[in-house]
Amino acid sequence: MYDKEWLLQRLYDTRDRTLALVDTLSDDQLQVPYHPGVNPPLWEMGHSAFFYEVFVLNLLDGTPSYDPSMDDLWDSFHIEHRDRWNREIFPGREQTRGYMLTIYERVARRIREQPLDEYALYLYRYAIYHQHMHIESMTWCRQTVGYPAPPAVVDPMSDSLSGDHETLGDAEIPAGSWQVGMPGESERYAREDFAFDGEKPRHAVTLDAFRISRTLVSNGEFLEFVEDGGYRRPELWSFGGRKWLQTETDVSLVYGEREPVLREPRHPYFWRLRNGQWQQKLFDHWHPLDPGAPVLQLSYWEAEAWCNWAGRRLPTEAEWEVAALGNRPGEPFRRFPWGNEAPTRERADMDATMMGRQATSALPAGESPFGCRQMIGTAWEWTSDQFLPYDGFKVDMYPFMSTLQFGDHKVTRGGGCATSSMLIRGTYRQAYLPQRNDVYTGFRTCAV
Repeated sequence: MYDKEWLLQRLYDTRDRTLALVDTLSDDQLQVPYHPGVNPPLWEMGHSAFFYEVFVLNLLDGTPSYDPSMDDLWDSFHIEHRDRWNREIFPGREQTRGYMLTIYERVARRIREQPLDEYALYLYRYAIYHQHMHIESMTWCRQTVGYPAPPAVVDPMSDSLSGDHETLGDAEIPAGSWQVGMPGESERYAREDFAFDGEKPRHAVTLDAFRISRTLVSNGEFLEFVEDGGYRRPELWSFGGRKWLQTETDVSLVYGEREPVLREPRHPYFWRLRNGQWQQKLFDHWHPLDPGAPVLQLSYWEAEAWCNWAGRRLPTEAEWEVAALGNRPGEPFRRFPWGNEAPTRERADMDATMMGRQATSALPAGESPFGCRQMIGTAWEWTSDQFLPYDGFKVDMYPFMSTLQFGDHKVTRGGGCATSSMLIRGTYRQAYLPQRNDVYTGFRTCAV
């Protein structure tokens, strides 16, 4: 399956998506306003090319850097986040674009000319998937700073795409023993089962029976909480949530040296009330709030408070994966809720196309074995767990993929509407700080 042509096609698709996200911005737009959750698009481009240099060309062949004087600037562990906005030390659009294209051609030439053993295939895929993480962050950057929608977005000016939506209730998950995670260290370079270190090793869990919502929480459901004064009721918020309410800052429009502005959240960050009508921002336009679409870009604290208000709870990540995949010991392993076929637009809202604007009950072709919908795509779903290693965890080729997030980040699962379908599977674990509300995060709940 994973031959050279397959790999080259993915490499070039990744290149083209990155170029589209940069080439559709003016020079002024490329210098985005400072925000702690985003990076300047040119830095994302250069950093991704640098990753190919370090983890493909250098590891496999010892190839020297394209420009050693720039290595520290593209390396996320050597350049402070705020310094990535410094125009005096970084090359401009044409030089950065030329650097990326040169590295791409070197990698493509190596794929064509060198044997494709399992280790090389693993490194190629790792670097490509790493770049897709940055493609996703370049998309939420546009949302955060209010730029026009990326080229892939379907009908960004439409006020509503969700149509009719159903209330599907809860799925009943029986008690028992289940399989969670992906293959372990001995299968690290397996062609079929690529996984990052945080997803490994595969292991058994025993769960009591539980009930989990078949759909994500919708805008309409969350609006009831907002209009019931949910943000002004401290009894609904944990200690961490109350602290977030007191310290949340408006940083999406912080230009130059202007200080962040404290705000008192009363609703999701990308919502507003105008002339008695609730609206939601999609990139550079405000639209009427669509009650049937899933609520997105919420912090963990907001999801937790809604659960307290509704008498529900967030799932653990083991519960989430069991509800999504239903893998049992001794049975064929399922990578996606619907089986092992790759995601399609009929199964999942991904690749920055629909942007979470379909009804929470949409996409029945992507249902899990228990009838849960949109467990892949649409929203990174908050779980109740801290991001910690599985028993038997071993650091992978890139030592900082998971380790820097262990302990103080919350686990999200499933991928969001801006996540690349090339990247995702049901075992994938992503970690975000609980205050993050710029990423495409949402949630579903369990019965108490």
